[in-house]
Amino acid sequence: MSQQCPHSTEATCRDCRMNSLCLPIALELDEVDLLNDIVQRGHPLHKDHSAYNCGDEFRSVYAVRSGAIKTYNVNDQGIEQVTGFYLPGEIFGMDGIAHNQHINSAVALETAAICEIPFGRMEELSITLPSLQRHFFKLMSREITYDQRLITLLSKNSAEERIATLLLNLSARNAKRKLSNVRFRLPMSRADIGNYLGLTVETVSRVFTGLQKQAILDVDKKEIEILDIPGLQQLANTEVLSTR
Repeated sequence: MSQQCPHSTEATCRDCRMNSLCLPIALELDEVDLLNDIVQRGHPLHKDHSAYNCGDEFRSVYAVRSGAIKTYNVNDQGIEQVTGFYLPGEIFGMDGIAHNQHINSAVALETAAICEIPFGRMEELSITLPSLQRHFFKLMSREITYDQRLITLLSKNSAEERIATLLLNLSARNAKRKLSNVRFRLPMSRADIGNYLGLTVETVSRVFTGLQKQAILDVDKKEIEILDIPGLQQLANTEVLSTR
């Protein structure tokens, strides 16, 4: 079956090219159709437009179909803190489950297509489809593990190690989507990378320049080519952040 354009609102869970990532493998085709019936697909989310804002009532979780999403929060001093980057096939919005309202905001880094999955409807469907519930629990567990490893990364590692680890993580996530793990485009800015990793923009730029001089990376603005994966792994000197 031909696959729909990822931005199209006519795409279904059955023919979406990301379904192998965000759906449990165990679902049968008729079960996928049941899930598809509750999924809402709006118009593409343009760059800098929000999927939801901090404080909004929690109603849904979201799956990225194309593009990229950044989540962030703002502290009492008005300072933004980036909390995550989400790529096609990944689920976001689970921050609202505990308190019934979102503690982060989510914004498109570039034109993005997202699927909105009403949480109440998904809970009802999970009773009928236990594999869906198990899959969602696994997603939440991965988020918790990812956050814990990120905290460890930020507390112990140098700027070079932090950036090397992030690049290896993005490489692994691209491989999971059956894309090149050595050549890809960064959807986020240097400022966002620095904010996420606790570094200044100048430090991020310095590290990228240094990695290019060492022939570990080839950098052309947001276009990245990893020339020496073992070298990058050695520089990271830590376990790569697990993929979402």
